[in-house]
This record gives sequence, C-alpha cells and structure tokens, in this order.
Amino acid sequence: MSKIALIYMGGTFGCVGEPLSPMPEHEFLPRLHRYLPDHLSIECFAAPVIKDSSAYTAVDWLKLAQFIQQLQSQSFQHFVVIHGTDTLSYASAVLARILAASCHLIITGSQFPLLTVDGTTIREETDARDNLWFALEHIFKVDAGVYLAFHHQLFHGRTALKAHTTELDAFRGVASTQAIAQHSQAMTVTETMLERAQNLNILNWMMQPIALEQLEKNLAHVLENAPDFLVLQGFGTGNLVTNPEIIEIFQQLKQKNCLPVLNTQVTAGGIDQRYAVSAWVKEANIAVSDCLGHADLYAKLLALYLQYDQANDWLKHWHE
Repeated sequence: MSKIALIYMGGTFGCVGEPLSPMPEHEFLPRLHRYLPDHLSIECFAAPVIKDSSAYTAVDWLKLAQFIQQLQSQSFQHFVVIHGTDTLSYASAVLARILAASCHLIITGSQFPLLTVDGTTIREETDARDNLWFALEHIFKVDAGVYLAFHHQLFHGRTALKAHTTELDAFRGVASTQAIAQHSQAMTVTETMLERAQNLNILNWMMQPIALEQLEKNLAHVLENAPDFLVLQGFGTGNLVTNPEIIEIFQQLKQKNCLPVLNTQVTAGGIDQRYAVSAWVKEANIAVSDCLGHADLYAKLLALYLQYDQANDWLKHWHE
C-alpha cells in the first residue's frame, strides 16, 4: 500500500497544559505516532509554518501547498493534514484551488486536544483521534482532490464551513459522495507567488440595514485606501440597494485597482440575480460570486490575485 504523508500544522489537536498551549512539534510528533493505526504506512511531517490557525494567511497555506508539491516529487500522492479549526475551511478551500485533483488530500482537526494536560497519554474524551483515524481510513477511498473530514463526515474541500464554535459536529458542506465542479489543473507554487501573496488585501463587509446615505459615506472612506478586493455580503440572494452615487464609487474603486465583489451573507444557496433590486450590478460592472461558500470565494480571489495584476483582468477571467 502507498505511504501516507501526515502533515501537522498545529491547532487544538496538539495542545497541552492549562490553559491550553501548543506542544512544540518536535515533541508532539513522536507522541502522535503512538496513536496511529498500525495497518497503514504513515510518515509524519511538520508543516513549514505551525501556529494558531487564526493567525494563518494565504502565504502559510501556499507554503503548505508548495511543501505538498515537493513531497509529490518524492512519490507521495496521499496526504492527511492536521490543522486548527478556526480557519480549517479556508485552508481546505485554498488547497482545493491550488492542488486541484493532482493528489488525494484530507484535512482535519479537532475541538479537543489529543493528549492529556501533561502530554503523557491520550485524553479519555477527545475527538482528535476519531477525526484523524476517519481521515486516514478514507484517504485511499476518495477520488483525487481535497476534502475536509470532521465528526465522521467527509466534505468537498471547496464547500466546507465551520457552523458551530464548540460542538463536535462543527462543520457543514457538500458531502464527498455528491458531485461538484472540481478544479482541473493545479497551480505550481513559486517564490514569486509567496512574495505577492504577502500583499493580498481583502475587505469583507456584511451589509447591515442602514440608510443609503450612510452606506455611501462608508464606501467613500474605503475609496480613500482601496483594498484589492471589496466583498459585499448582501441580503438573501445577494440583494443590495444602491443609488447612482454608490455605483459611481464602485466604478472609481475599479479605477484604483480594487474589484468589488457581490456575495451573500447567507451561508447556503448562493447568489440569484433575478430580482430587480440587483439590476444595478451590470451598470456597476462588478463581479458576482459564483463560489461554493465564503472560503471558496477567498480561495478564488487569491488565485486571481496570483495570476493577474489588474482589477479589469480579475473581472475578465472571473468565470474561468
């Protein structure tokens, strides 16, 4: 049987002590090895970057993807990644976008640490080993691609979303048994990409029911220091009421190399532009999300940013 590369990225899974803090990877990995299934051939690796998952950014996930691509050149094709839950869905979406179907990868984490407070043995009550073993047991069963495993469920990596802060059944998404559109071609991570990703700037706004005049003022402030992407999470199917002044600001943002993107703050169902309130979108000439969730949109923006320099090009290649 092929060997599995098990990559540790930190998170609650590897924490010990009171209050919880990460055990250094050179101490944790030998302990982790004691609790791996004997019937599988597994080699453990420390990820290039290990820290609290809320501190991870695109650069860290690109470094992980680059490390996986290096392991692929050493004949590894099956990967399981242990990651913190805070940004687990973002990590899975980025890996799905970058690695596509070039390998078999399942990412997982846990709500409770694997080890006891003193780090000497496994906890009596923990979801860490169950989640890891579930991922390991399924890595040879899934089609090529990226998946997220949690609480005996397996989701397509593009679709996963953390839906509960503390419960064991914490994630939702499209089950791996259902068909979704997959990215067909992997992106080889380069040092140039890593350098460019350092400067990626995304501003995400969940719209609130405020007067148009106040929205206009808020957008005018953004115009003064425009990000690369301004994501507008509208109501329902993406509904957002505008006026000519707001549409003019959207056009000015593009002139400042900022691409406005219309999304929805609803977690399932996607964008629907049938309603008259959305007729302004064509006039404003902004992007409309066609992604499978918030994390998938983040991964798409990152990929566009790495491939093209200009907002007009991001919009031009939006549906590719």
